[in-house]
Amino acid sequence: MVAPHGILLATHIISSSYGEQCSKVCDCLLRRGALTLGQIIRFTELSKESVINCLRVLFNQNCVQPFTSQREGAYDEAPKILTEYIALFDNIIHKSRAHKFMQIVSEELGSDCLNIFHGLIQHGRLSLNRIIERNEQTTGKSDAIAVKESFNRLLNFRFIERCPSPEPFLAPVDEEPPARRRGAKKGKTEQVQTVEQRVLEAAAPMESLRFLVEIHSPSEEKSEERNATVTLGKRKKEAMIPDEDLLGAGEKKDVMWRVNYEEFVRRLRDKTRISYVKTRLNDEASIVLSAILELSKNSTVRQKAEESAHLSINAIYDEVIKKDGGVGMDFDRIRASLAQLGCTRSSADGETYSIDLKGITEMAQNEEVESVVLKRYGREAYRIFRLLSKAGRFLETDKISDDTFVEKKDTLKILYKLWKDDVLHMEKITVNGNKQSVFLLWTVNKQPLFENFRDEMYHAALNLRLRIIHEQEQAKEVLQLPREKLVGEMEKKYKRFFRVVVILESSIINLDEVIILFHSFE
Repeated sequence: MVAPHGILLATHIISSSYGEQCSKVCDCLLRRGALTLGQIIRFTELSKESVINCLRVLFNQNCVQPFTSQREGAYDEAPKILTEYIALFDNIIHKSRAHKFMQIVSEELGSDCLNIFHGLIQHGRLSLNRIIERNEQTTGKSDAIAVKESFNRLLNFRFIERCPSPEPFLAPVDEEPPARRRGAKKGKTEQVQTVEQRVLEAAAPMESLRFLVEIHSPSEEKSEERNATVTLGKRKKEAMIPDEDLLGAGEKKDVMWRVNYEEFVRRLRDKTRISYVKTRLNDEASIVLSAILELSKNSTVRQKAEESAHLSINAIYDEVIKKDGGVGMDFDRIRASLAQLGCTRSSADGETYSIDLKGITEMAQNEEVESVVLKRYGREAYRIFRLLSKAGRFLETDKISDDTFVEKKDTLKILYKLWKDDVLHMEKITVNGNKQSVFLLWTVNKQPLFENFRDEMYHAALNLRLRIIHEQEQAKEVLQLPREKLVGEMEKKYKRFFRVVVILESSIINLDEVIILFHSFE
């Protein structure tokens, strides 16, 4: 379930880019989940034509994913295949990070690749032929070979990827093929996937094809048809009545390409970790962490990666000396930094190290929440929360009071306040003896706490964006004047506007780093 202010932020982003009607459709899908075309029309009260046009725009911008599922017919009617639509909250939020993504591409690959990437940011999804045509229109050059080379560089860096299946079939949970499920490790309870997770998994291209340019042959198309038949449980085609193909998803088209958000999130995620280690430990530890993340990037692309790859000390050294400030570091200093980072050392295959990425992330998350607790509840509450956060388990009231040097009466008041605000979880333990005793045990209520924290961050980000719009409205008269006419009072208003906007935009960038920390590492 998307946080309430997260929905408001997402719909604001859509409204700013694609208009109020698209925003209304997006809001409906985010609040109600997967819906059919008829349901969207009914809930939004828009015309069928308007809803279809909005869905096309949102689909092409990778903000909505259509999928099909089977519904049993009533009164001996044949089963019907329905097309439903689901909003992709993450992709919508990523729209606001376009300038960050473009800056990364510009710094690493240059202007030629940036021009292709900008086209994908602007249009959402394009075929290679359309990319070549667009490049000719924007640059005036018709060098298809150079465009393909730049395109391949973007693929090699995994900045772009093949688009997912336009309309995957979502089998019922009990009919999901076991091989397709993403389960937990052996010995752990498998978590139930949400509809969105199942749809994205069903739509995702095979990893071997994801970054590969290839031409489909007729034999491959027949093979795909056979596989689709098996996925549907080998039901007879005449027993199914498919919905209308509104977005043209069922048509056979060229391979479409889009921005690979996952790669950019990994880079932003790693940047946040490195910045945290640099502030918490020192520059050398951050350089070593940067080297480890660079070497293990192919194994930590997935957002839920908890550990880095196992790396030899020689490989880490070779990467460290390539970094700014790493030239003067020797093996002993690198080992000292690895110890500071809490790296696990293994001697099975020589001297190798692995780092607990999840642990670093959780420490950074905890410090962000602790700073909010300090500002909102005071220093004594901060000490209590920090103790419970570090303990990671239930603690009794007396122990909390003793360890934080807070009077027991004040400790109870603070604990009840934090419990009332869903910051802490409490359990009562009754001990029967000569005299019945009741003990109160406390621990951090992590999941709802982090959810509330994220929602507050979305609220703050939305307020900052609305404030920029307000400032633009206030300065409309000044912004419409030619630069040479900005004198006296008008010049002061002009300078004030840009000073305020720079501060607001800088605040949005800093806030987005915190949002990434709490959203993309779940």
